[in-house]
Amino acid sequence: MAKKLESTFTNMVIVLTVVSLIAAYSLASVYNVTKEPIEKAALKKKLDAIAKVAPAFDNDPNADMFKLPASEAVSGMDSIEIYPAKKGDKTVGYAVKSYTMKGFSGLIVVMVGFNSEGVINGYSVLQHAETPGLGSKMPTWFSNEAKPGRCIIGKNPKDTKIKVSKDGGDIDAITAATISSRAFLDAINRAYNTLKDGGKYE
Repeated sequence: MAKKLESTFTNMVIVLTVVSLIAAYSLASVYNVTKEPIEKAALKKKLDAIAKVAPAFDNDPNADMFKLPASEAVSGMDSIEIYPAKKGDKTVGYAVKSYTMKGFSGLIVVMVGFNSEGVINGYSVLQHAETPGLGSKMPTWFSNEAKPGRCIIGKNPKDTKIKVSKDGGDIDAITAATISSRAFLDAINRAYNTLKDGGKYE
């Protein structure tokens, strides 16, 4: 019968060290196994969003991506990713990965597309933690073309106040979710203003 390990401080330290090393190795192994699939899934989500919101293109917007200083930096995020949509040598629009920290639950990340004139072509909500049934309506509320008071598609921030009507804007907020609506539109405006400040629009 094996001799029982004596319960001493030294032995406890050795056991804890061995357990910690095993746990660290296990976590590292899991990370290495899952890292690539997670990265591929995130890239696919981004590429799908670009294809959804940008005008039709024949280039690789991801390969042509560049950054511009954010029109208004938030919590250390001082740049915005711009994905140009091109037909041949002509830029027909942009997909812009924008964000806001003004959501009811904090960070909201969107991909919004503009044509070459600055008209909103489409958008996709990439990340949010808004209230289910209320703020979570962002993906559909502001794209419903049957409800022109809500819809931002086809509108140019140069001519339309992309703010909720309660703040003097032209857009109807999500019912009972004004904070989420303000935040969403803040992200849209940040995208447009970043392009404008970067010389892409007058």
